[in-house]
Amino acid sequence: MMVMKRHSRLAGMPLAVVAALAMWGGPSVAQAVRPTTAPTGDFPVVQAWRDLKMLRVCGDPDNMPFSNAKEEGFDNKIAEVIARAMGDSVVYLWWPHRRGFVRSTLRAAECDVIIGVPTNFDPALETKPYYRSTYYFVSRRDRNLHVTSLDDPALKTLRVGVNLIGYDYTNTPPAEALAARGISKNVKGFSTFYGPETAKPADIIDAVVKGTIDVALVWGPLAGYYAKHASVPLELVPLPDSDAKSGVPFAYDMAIGVRHSDQDLRATLDSILTAKGDAIRQILGEYAVPTLPPVRP
Repeated sequence: MMVMKRHSRLAGMPLAVVAALAMWGGPSVAQAVRPTTAPTGDFPVVQAWRDLKMLRVCGDPDNMPFSNAKEEGFDNKIAEVIARAMGDSVVYLWWPHRRGFVRSTLRAAECDVIIGVPTNFDPALETKPYYRSTYYFVSRRDRNLHVTSLDDPALKTLRVGVNLIGYDYTNTPPAEALAARGISKNVKGFSTFYGPETAKPADIIDAVVKGTIDVALVWGPLAGYYAKHASVPLELVPLPDSDAKSGVPFAYDMAIGVRHSDQDLRATLDSILTAKGDAIRQILGEYAVPTLPPVRP
């Protein structure tokens, strides 16, 4: 087993919820990496670690349904597909997708790819997108709320849940859109990540199931995955691509990020994403990720 450890105060960005907010500074600790897949190899690639037959992935060890240290997330499965096509094994540099992520991992050359970044993500050079999703209204089907618009008057009285990001509780796009409409007193914030006080990403969906909130506004992959595993049927209604009132986007094309200098690696990954598109779409479907056609082919 190879182990990489690093302690620093660097910069990064929370990728899982696609908040498009740079979150600079803050401590974090990188943990173990380990090979996971057997090489088979269809695509050549030029990179420093190629001779060791390793695809070095910057990953979050506790961020389902995207990734975890047991490699149970859909980002983990997509990484396996890519590594097999390259004839490599997957090795991870584990680092939480919070403050200190990108500069501590990709920019520090401790790993080479980030699975799941929004396109136009300045800290990295991104590939072609391999899926697009948006935020969703989530409610219990038996409540028959049928909220389909942020301008629905019911949102001023319903108990509404939104995700919050970061140590300073930076607003996600739905939170900003609600605030632009003067909707805040009846809004409850939920952690986007696993937290030290038992907070977990599924909490916002659990609150809908239990009836402690009436409707939640949740990033599509989180909404789809946790709704699939909920104990009661849930209704998911997509938000539009963007919000005219607040100007915030809700829908994002998702890609793979590499260093800006790794043009050859990006080209190789683009080829693999095209060749393995069906396999990747099957993985997304297995994790109930609701998708839209990418804006950029």
